[in-house]
Amino acid sequence: MFILKPLVRLTTLLLAIFVTSRIALLIWQYPRLNDGDIGFIISGAIKIDLSSLGYLVSVGVLILILDVIFRNKTALFQRIFLLYGSLVTTLVVIIEASTPAFITQYDVRPNRLYVEYLDYPQEVFSMLVQGHLLAMLSTLFIAIITGVYSYRFLFNSLHKTQTYTLKKTTSLPLLIGALFLCLLAARGTLSHRPLNPALVYFSQDSLVNSLILNSTYSVAFAIKSMSNEKSASHLYGSMPRPQILDTVRQSSYRKRFVSDDIPTLSHNKPSMSGDKKNLVIILQESLGARFVGELGGLGITPEFDRLYQQGWGFDHLYATGIRSVRGIEAVTTGFIPSPSRSVVKLSKSQHGFYSLADTLAQEGYETQFIYGGESHFDNMKSFFLGNGFNNIVDINDFEHPEFISSWGVSDEDLFIKADHELSTLNQTSAPFFSLIFTSSNHDPFDIPEGKVSLPNELESDNYKRDLAIKYADYALGKFIDKAQTQAYWENTIFLVVADHDVRVFGSEPVPVKSFHIPAVILNSGIEAHRDKRLVSQIDLPVTLLSLLGIEKATPMLGFDLTKTYPVERAMMQYYDNFAYLENDEMVILMPNRKISYWQYNKQSKTQEKRELEHFDNALINKALAHVLFSNLAYTEKLYRSADKPKDEQ
Repeated sequence: MFILKPLVRLTTLLLAIFVTSRIALLIWQYPRLNDGDIGFIISGAIKIDLSSLGYLVSVGVLILILDVIFRNKTALFQRIFLLYGSLVTTLVVIIEASTPAFITQYDVRPNRLYVEYLDYPQEVFSMLVQGHLLAMLSTLFIAIITGVYSYRFLFNSLHKTQTYTLKKTTSLPLLIGALFLCLLAARGTLSHRPLNPALVYFSQDSLVNSLILNSTYSVAFAIKSMSNEKSASHLYGSMPRPQILDTVRQSSYRKRFVSDDIPTLSHNKPSMSGDKKNLVIILQESLGARFVGELGGLGITPEFDRLYQQGWGFDHLYATGIRSVRGIEAVTTGFIPSPSRSVVKLSKSQHGFYSLADTLAQEGYETQFIYGGESHFDNMKSFFLGNGFNNIVDINDFEHPEFISSWGVSDEDLFIKADHELSTLNQTSAPFFSLIFTSSNHDPFDIPEGKVSLPNELESDNYKRDLAIKYADYALGKFIDKAQTQAYWENTIFLVVADHDVRVFGSEPVPVKSFHIPAVILNSGIEAHRDKRLVSQIDLPVTLLSLLGIEKATPMLGFDLTKTYPVERAMMQYYDNFAYLENDEMVILMPNRKISYWQYNKQSKTQEKRELEHFDNALINKALAHVLFSNLAYTEKLYRSADKPKDEQ
C-alpha cells in the first residue's frame, strides 16, 4: 500500500485547498445566501471537488504506473511526479488566491474572462503591478510557500517507498484500481452525461452557483466551453431553423428581406437625405449610467451631462454584455449577443463579417479605428482590418504622449491625436468614419495627477475608480469643446456611448440595472431631446445609417430609433444567461434549459420575479430564437453584406 501514499498526500493537499478556499468565500459572501443555500452548495461542492480531484490525481496515477513499470531502469518518473504534484498544487493555490479579486470585479468565480485575459500577459501584468501590487505579491508569496511545502511533502512519501521492495504483481493492480476510481470520480455521475456545472446549479444568483465550484474547475470548464462555440442549443434548447429565421425577421419589423442566402438582409429607408456626413463614434470605457448625473447617478460626469442637454440623449439604453468586445460587437456590427465569445475574437468572423465600416467603406468613406493602447488587444486589429476598417491608429502612432498607463496613453492624449486625425481626414474629398475607443477608465484607473478632484463625500473605497471616471469625462469635454471649433464639426455626426458598466453586480440571473449605460448623438439633424424609450446597443448602428441617409441593405436586426415600433426591447448576455426584455416583461434563459420570468421597471431600475402564467409563450420563443440565431448566423456565415459571398470569407 506504500505505492498509494504519494497519491493520498496529493489528494489531501488539493482537497484542503478547495475546502479552505470555499469556506472562506462562504463566510465572505454569507449575506448573499438564502436559507437552505448552504446545504445545496455543500452537496454540489462534494461532487465538483471529487471530480476535480479525479482529473488532477489521475495524471499522478499514470505517472506512478510508469514508475513501477520502469523502476529498475530509471527514477525519472518519480521526479516527474514530484514536479507535477508540486506544480499543480501551486497552480490551484494561485487560482484560488486570485478568486476574491475576480469576484470583487465580476461578481462570479474566475471563468472564461480569466482565461481570455491570459492572452495578454504584458497588459495584465502592468495592470497588476500598478493597481493590485499587494494582492499580486501576496498571491506569489503564498504560491511559493505552497510549492516548496508540497514538493517536500510529496518527496517524503516517495522517498519512503524506495526502502521497500515494490512488486509489479501487487503494485500495478492497486494503481490500476486507483486510476479507475479517479476516472469514475472525474466523470462525477453514472448517468449518460458526465458532471457539468448545470447539474449542480440551483440558484438564479450566478455568484451563489459559482460558490459550488472550485475556481480550478470553473476555469477548466471555461477552457473546454471556449472550444465549442455552438453552445446555445445545448444551454437553452433547440428550435427548427425556419422558425428561428421567421421569428427574428418578424421581431425586427422590417418589411423587405432581399436574400435567401443572407436571411436577415433587408433595406431600411433612412430618415435623412442629402450630402454624406462624416461619422465619429466615441466608445467610452466602463461608464455605467450609475455615474451620470442626468441619469440619476453619482453626478461625476458633468461633461456627459452637458452633452445630454445638447443632443439626442438616451435615458434607457442597455449594453449587450459586460466586456468591451461586447460593446464593440454591438455598436459596430449590430450583432445579437450569445453565450459564446464575442465575434471580435472568433475565427470565422475575422473576414467578411458584417460591420458598419463595411457598409460605409462601400459608400466611399474612409474608415478608421483610433485607440490609445495596443490594437491587438482582444483581437480588435484583426477583426477591424478584416471587416471594413482601412486605417488603424494605436499607441505606436503617438509621438511623445504626456501620460501612459498600463492600458495605453491617457484619454487626453488620445483625443489630441483623434482631433489631428479627424482634421486630416476632413481635408480630403471623401467622407470619413472614425471609431475612437478610450481606456483611462479601466482598472487600475491610472490617470494623470492634478487634473480632476472629487467632493469629499465621494471619497470612499471606490475613490480611485470614481476619480478615473471624472478624468475620462474631463478629457471628453475638452475634446468636444475643441472639436466644436474645428472645420469637421458641422458636417459630422457624433455618437458618444459606453461599452459597458464598470461592474455588474446583483443576485438576479441577469441584473439588468447594471447594463444601463449612457449615450448621446450630436449633430444628428434631429432637435435635441431626451429619448425615454427602452433601447439596446444593437439599435445604434442601424440608427446611424439612417441618420447618414444610407439605405444599403444590411443583415442587422436592431431598430432604427428615428422611427417608432410597436414594442421596446433590449437583449443582454451575462455569462451563460441570456435576457430578452420587451417593454416591461423579461425572459431569462439559463443553462440546462431553465427559464425565469421577470418584470422590469425602467424608471426605478428594479426587477421582480413573476410566475409563468403572467407571460405569453411568444416571448419565450422570441428569446430562444434570437440567441439561437446568433450562433446560427456565425457558424453558417449568414451575417454578411450582399457583395460578400460565403465562400470568400
